[in-house]
Amino acid sequence: MRYLTGPHLRYPFRFIFVPRWAAVSALTVSLNRLNLQNPILVASGTFGYAREMEGLVDCARLGGILPKTITAEPRIGNAPWRTVEVSAGLLNSIGLDNDGVDAFLQHHLPYLSKIGTAIIVSVAGRSEQEYVQLAERVGSQSGVAAIELNLSCPNVSGGVDFGTDPAACGRLVAAARAACPVPILAKLTPNVTRIVDVASAAADAGADAVCLINTLLGMAVDWRKRRPMLGNVMGGLSGPAIKPVALRCVHQVRQATSVPIIGIGGIATIDDVMEFLVAGASAVQIGTANYYDPHVSTRLIDELPAALELLGADSVKAVVGTLNLDRS
Repeated sequence: MRYLTGPHLRYPFRFIFVPRWAAVSALTVSLNRLNLQNPILVASGTFGYAREMEGLVDCARLGGILPKTITAEPRIGNAPWRTVEVSAGLLNSIGLDNDGVDAFLQHHLPYLSKIGTAIIVSVAGRSEQEYVQLAERVGSQSGVAAIELNLSCPNVSGGVDFGTDPAACGRLVAAARAACPVPILAKLTPNVTRIVDVASAAADAGADAVCLINTLLGMAVDWRKRRPMLGNVMGGLSGPAIKPVALRCVHQVRQATSVPIIGIGGIATIDDVMEFLVAGASAVQIGTANYYDPHVSTRLIDELPAALELLGADSVKAVVGTLNLDRS
């Protein structure tokens, strides 16, 4: 048994007595075929390959880890600058810099598979065939809990092609689902007119969950030099600035389809987590906050039982999608 403290909560209490077994069982979530010990995951590209964080974070406590996106061949990424801090967020234009799938399977997956939590591998391809081949190859490896199809990277050529066309998204998800033995997640871009159409196509094609959202396309300018600050001119905006957009997307997709949702975008506090859960997400990924607070994810896990207790809920599932739209 333990006491849960809430220094980051805006709630009228400080201590709640929660049996350990009850707290643990209350946090488990199921996203169709993917079962997680809790709904707090770390987003791809913000946590390295977990090895970099092992001295700071008890990674086994996380609901899941998404290593940085891998591609079929090594990529050197975009020219610098690759990141720029902006108001209420971060612009990045990494360009999917990674060592390729062979190096991932040989050097990183053996370590990741021993951590003790769900390892969800993010993959990106230049074509539908390459996505499917990556999903099939990586998904067949021991220690991989699921595959996240990165259909939404805004700072590489063709990075959002499959995430903006519902028909293309549906074909890709269906093909990956047929070839891959583990659950399939589709990470979608907000840089579309109707994200519901793309999410519905992914759901109809068999995605176990959709991840909402990837970064918003943006740019920063050095007016004195009259030059863009990012080497690739444009990049992906993440952090608190995009949270309202992410919440809107989660809500809209929740209203239109029953597919489980993983919320992403500006999540740093327990209030953020609860907002996403109530809006319709069954789990969340922590991204930009990892850069300035490496302990954020485990702190949120500690604070979650108290937040559920405040709503009179005995599980995460009990609060998902409970947003009250009645204005009367």
